[in-house]
Amino acid sequence: MASLSRPRAFNPRKTSLDIERENFEKSQNVAITKAINQLEAPVKQKHVRSAIIGTFQQQGAHIFWSISLRLPTLEDRIVAWKFCHVLHKVLREGHPLCLVHSQRHRNDLDEIGKLWGHLKEGYGKLIRLYTLLLMTKLDFHRRNPRFPGHLGVTQDELESIGSNDINNYFEMSVEMFDYLDGILDLQSAIFGSLDMSRSNSMTSAGQCRLAPLIPCIQDASKLYDYCVKILFRLHSSLPPDTLQGHRDRFLKQFKELKQFYQNTNALQYFKDLITVPPLPENPPNFLIQANLHTYVTQEVIVPPEEEEPPSEGHLIDTSEPIIDRAESQQSFLSPSPSHMELLAERDNLIKHLQTETERLRGEIHKVVNQKDKDIIKLQDQITSLETELATKDSELVQERQIKEDLFNQASAVAQSQDSEQKMRDEKFNKIKDLYVKLREEHIQLLRQKADIEKKLNVGYKKVQELESENVQMEAQMKELKLEHTLESEKIQQSSASQNMELEMLRKDKELFNMETEVLKKTVEDAFRKEKEINESLKLVVTEKENLNTEVALLSGRIGELQEELKLLTAQNVSDVKGIVAKSVSESKDIINNAIHEVENPALSAVTCSPDYFKSLSYGCLESLQEINGVSYTQPSEIIRTSIRLSHRSATFLLQGRATSNSSPDITFGERMTEECKTLGQLVLDVLECLLNETPVTDKVESTKAQLISVTSLADTISGSLKASPEDLADMIEREMAAMDGAIEEAANRIQDMLSKSRQADSGIKLELNEKILDSCTTLMAAIRVLIQKSRLLQGEIVAQGKGTASAKEFYKRNHQWTDGFISAAKAVAVAANFLLGAADKVVSGQGKLEQLVVGAQEIAASTAQLVVASRVKADRKSHNLEQLSQASKAVTNATGGVVATVKDCSQLMDEAELDTSNITLHQAKRLEMDAQVRVLELEKELEQERLRLSALRRHHYQLAGEGEGWDVQNIN
Repeated sequence: MASLSRPRAFNPRKTSLDIERENFEKSQNVAITKAINQLEAPVKQKHVRSAIIGTFQQQGAHIFWSISLRLPTLEDRIVAWKFCHVLHKVLREGHPLCLVHSQRHRNDLDEIGKLWGHLKEGYGKLIRLYTLLLMTKLDFHRRNPRFPGHLGVTQDELESIGSNDINNYFEMSVEMFDYLDGILDLQSAIFGSLDMSRSNSMTSAGQCRLAPLIPCIQDASKLYDYCVKILFRLHSSLPPDTLQGHRDRFLKQFKELKQFYQNTNALQYFKDLITVPPLPENPPNFLIQANLHTYVTQEVIVPPEEEEPPSEGHLIDTSEPIIDRAESQQSFLSPSPSHMELLAERDNLIKHLQTETERLRGEIHKVVNQKDKDIIKLQDQITSLETELATKDSELVQERQIKEDLFNQASAVAQSQDSEQKMRDEKFNKIKDLYVKLREEHIQLLRQKADIEKKLNVGYKKVQELESENVQMEAQMKELKLEHTLESEKIQQSSASQNMELEMLRKDKELFNMETEVLKKTVEDAFRKEKEINESLKLVVTEKENLNTEVALLSGRIGELQEELKLLTAQNVSDVKGIVAKSVSESKDIINNAIHEVENPALSAVTCSPDYFKSLSYGCLESLQEINGVSYTQPSEIIRTSIRLSHRSATFLLQGRATSNSSPDITFGERMTEECKTLGQLVLDVLECLLNETPVTDKVESTKAQLISVTSLADTISGSLKASPEDLADMIEREMAAMDGAIEEAANRIQDMLSKSRQADSGIKLELNEKILDSCTTLMAAIRVLIQKSRLLQGEIVAQGKGTASAKEFYKRNHQWTDGFISAAKAVAVAANFLLGAADKVVSGQGKLEQLVVGAQEIAASTAQLVVASRVKADRKSHNLEQLSQASKAVTNATGGVVATVKDCSQLMDEAELDTSNITLHQAKRLEMDAQVRVLELEKELEQERLRLSALRRHHYQLAGEGEGWDVQNIN
């Protein structure tokens, strides 16, 4: 069977919170279902109170609406009516968020109202008006959210809501008028649906309709008070003609509200439920501002519901706060063994006192409950008897009215029947006389038959017609006789039924009189029982006074124990403070050790990923946030938060040093290490504040800012690591080797060109070639020395800056400097090749001397770039740097020598070419003009070449920037 058991994953255990929430929802469901039921009776306030308490426990009305929407509000009119009443109470007295949560259910209210609004009479009309009132209330609170559900605000709060803006007061007054109109329409419909005799106000059905008027009266009283104050304020700022509509509307509502209060005070049902103050005889005169000082706010008083006497509760709960404080202190205090016996004796005495208190509480509770039950039972009996008596009175009045109506109807029917019988008799007599007359005429005609034989045919026809008329008259007489007989029978039957009904009414009256006598006797018995209960209650009060005396003695004993407990508590508090101080000091030692370890060179080989380092920052921020909210009255919290902060911060600092080791830029890594040390000092300041019990908010905020700053440095490292450049060390070695090769090759080729020139040339040309090639050889030798010094300085820079890392790691971290060094080496090699080509062309007679000048200047600029790149990372006092500077000066001097040699050679060539000894005047003038033309052409070409040079340099910088990651837009 064990194999058939379900896994634990399919049977998850419910936590205590889940069970508590389920119980809470069940209790709310039961309370709301009992409050909103199908019985035509007023809503029980205890169920409504449970629903209201539930809104405060749940911080809103979600559960209330989820349960209410499942009720049959669209099927049963009583349920819909009670739902509106309970919702009104919840909006008034429930949690403030109930108004907010109910806004989304406005359409549900509108649907309920529209559905029942099709019934023009009874509850249908009332439900529609009530839903309109609730929607108006929701709209009012949506526009004025600073008004609470019960509308109770002070004069200062009312002025704050209006913001001293006359437009706000104007709109607020209109909204309050609309709210009051909804209340007045509802009360008018409720009173209109009741019987005018008001006897049904004590019946369950009447009370079901009247109960919602209580919250309506409370709202109307507040709205009337605010309307008066706002209208006085408006009249003080606006002309009277502008507010004529407001005054007319207020006057109309004043009359209706006064009638509403009068109708309410006249009903017995409201006597014990609410006290409605009467309105003044005349409305306030807003045109006279002095009337505002005579205006008195009328307060509606709702008597509190009967509960247990507070004095008993105080007697029972006297020792509980002391025990709670002791238990709260025992949560983190540990008394010394010397006080264990005293504490055990105190606990035993407290338990004994608690036992006695519980026993006395139980006895008092039983007596009070029995008294309340008896009183409630008797009150219910009295209420039911009074209700039955009022019902019987109303029924007797109705039966008497019905009896009088039946008598009046019977007499009216009898009179109408007599008048009809007379008319039939008269008609019958007329027909009978006509028949007699016709018969006599017929006899006379027969006697005169012989005399009128000539007129026989005409007379015969006439006789036939008369006979037919006679037959018709006889038939009509028979029908009239039959109708007369039937009407007589009906009258007799109606008279008999009326006699029977009168007899039944007499019997009902006798039964009602008997029931009235029985009810009177029952009421007398109830009063007699109430008197007996009052006597027994006096005995209970006497016993209660005796118990009070005993409790006073016990309270004195508890006071003595409290003094002993205070002494123990003071000693334990001092011990706890010492423990807290030692714990915080140990936390500071942990941070100091972490700061010391950050400076330890042994950690240089340890690395950490930036992502893991960033994940540690969340825990540190959480610990700082907890310290920001810690209370110095809770030593356990101080110990816990300080230990957590120290351990998390120490881990963060060590991992920060490890993360800085992974940075390609050593300087950046050293900066990150210093930032971590600064963070550690700030954490020490926070712990020092905890130790001295001073405010830590400012220190925590600065520590958070430093923590975020260090985390952002890790992001920078992460970004630099994502870009994976090639092996810069190999590249720089390659470029340096290429540069050495280019310089060596240039020097060798210059020597070859010098040898060839000595073999092939002679005279001035040989002299020029030797000068040019000698100056180039000198320049190449100076560049070779410069490169050697640069290599020595480069090695020194790598040795000083890499630390325990390799040279490749150093180049990778300082990739920008490395890229600049490589670029300078490339430029030197390219300039050397250019100079070599220019020298070859000049010696061979195919080039120009200016090309040598340009090549020499390019070499000087490239070597200067190489020197600057080396000087950036070198130590200022380095011997190799000094030698490199001297080599750079030698290159500059050699470059100047090349330029000077080129100029000398150029002058020698110009003197040789320009021979003016044999030139005539005409030839000289012509040559001068040609020379001017040539000068202009050369100037034009020079300008064009300068523009071309500028464009080439710009393009060169752009390409170099794209290759090395420069900001190209800034260069342009």
